[in-house]
Amino acid sequence: MSRLLIILGAILILLGVVWPLMRKVGLGHLPGDLIIRRGGFTLYFPITTCIIVSVLFSIIVWMLNR
Repeated sequence: MSRLLIILGAILILLGVVWPLMRKVGLGHLPGDLIIRRGGFTLYFPITTCIIVSVLFSIIVWMLNR
């Protein structure tokens, strides 16, 4: 359990460091990401970005479990 928590913490730190770089590449503003603007309300739901991050996370976890 402690190994899992350390790995998850390292991944979160890495994501925090890499996040500004991902914004420059365009991750977070991909086709398929929904933006709904109505009056003073804005809803942003990054469907495509979530799928890409999920696939990458799954690959990383799969590689660590081998």
